[in-house]
Order: sequence, then structure tokens, then C-alpha cells
Amino acid sequence: MNKSEMIEHIAQQADLSKAAAGRALEAFFEGVQTSLRKGHAVTLVGFGTFAVTTRPARTGRNPRTGEAVQIKKSKVAKFRAGKSLRDNLG
Repeated sequence: MNKSEMIEHIAQQADLSKAAAGRALEAFFEGVQTSLRKGHAVTLVGFGTFAVTTRPARTGRNPRTGEAVQIKKSKVAKFRAGKSLRDNLG
């Protein structure tokens, strides 16, 4: 499912216009991003948790040359599925 299909699904399920559903989805994305930027996790009980973790600096390899390359530490967003979601997936 892509973003436009999700907007259509939200509009049908919540009896909203597609424009209103699109704004609601964008507001959700913005809220998650804002919380993660501040270092806070976003927990949706039964669905899952979005959190930021830090990957340490490491040495990688250039696949073309095999040369060692230093990769800087970075922050990445991660999602951990909640129990209800895991159970519903089978």
C-alpha cells in the first residue's frame, strides 16, 4: 500500500474527504518526526513503537574497489511492532 492508497483507505473508513484524510496523515507523520527529532519515542499501544537509535561509527567496504571506508555514526529511526500487530500478522 502506498501513501495515496492509505489516504483513500482512511477517507473511506473514517467517512472523510480525501483532502481531510491526507491532512490527517500528514499531521501524523509530522507529529512522529517532531517527537523523534526531540529524542522521544512514539508508542501506539497495540500497534508499535517508533524510536531513534544511534549507529556507531564503523569501517565498511567500497563494493567496487574493496577499499576500506570509514562510515560516520548516525541516528536512524526504527519501528518495533507491538504485540497486537504481531499477533494479527499470523
